[in-house]
Amino acid sequence: MDFFGITDVGLFCMAVVLLNATPGPDTAYIIGRSLAQGRSAGLISAAGISAGCCIHAVASAIGLSAILAASATAFTAIKLAGGAYLVYLGLRMLLSKSSRASPDTVAHDARPLQTIFLQAMATNVLNPKVILFFLAFIPQFVHAEASQKTMAFLLLGVIFALISMVWNSGTAFLAGTLARRAGRNPQARRWLERVVGATFIALGAKLALTEN
Repeated sequence: MDFFGITDVGLFCMAVVLLNATPGPDTAYIIGRSLAQGRSAGLISAAGISAGCCIHAVASAIGLSAILAASATAFTAIKLAGGAYLVYLGLRMLLSKSSRASPDTVAHDARPLQTIFLQAMATNVLNPKVILFFLAFIPQFVHAEASQKTMAFLLLGVIFALISMVWNSGTAFLAGTLARRAGRNPQARRWLERVVGATFIALGAKLALTEN
């Protein structure tokens, strides 16, 4: 394919699948919401993550990502904000008392789907590693002499977001199914939430302390 200067689309799609298969903050958030509120919340989380990918694609296409990557201060600020946000989400899960709540109480305390969508999008947008990924990865599939590089970046970003949506939706479905089964055992559900919460904190700390 040589549309807008794009090349090796098949290889690009394969690489995106492999990258989505690698666990990270996005996967942790989707699993966490799926365990807490079921498949619907997990699917909304997946949509939020994909929306974040689209924002990264637009930012890369118009050069904002390059500016952030070149500015040590801006990069550090986003890195710390992203790490702090993940730690905050993890602490909320660890300190929640959902294991003692009845199904009616859990439903009452559930986060609105709009909030879940925005939190998932923030989890993706505030990850500076994703910014660098778009800068380093996507250009490899665009000809240097392409006359419409902006459109090429946007199209590859959309492809990336769609593949991510499919993969993350599968993750949400599986995690939601596990949550439904664990719901019959409140203690098991609570331990699942603790594991995901601890994962959030570990990922947040790693993100904030990574030097590059």
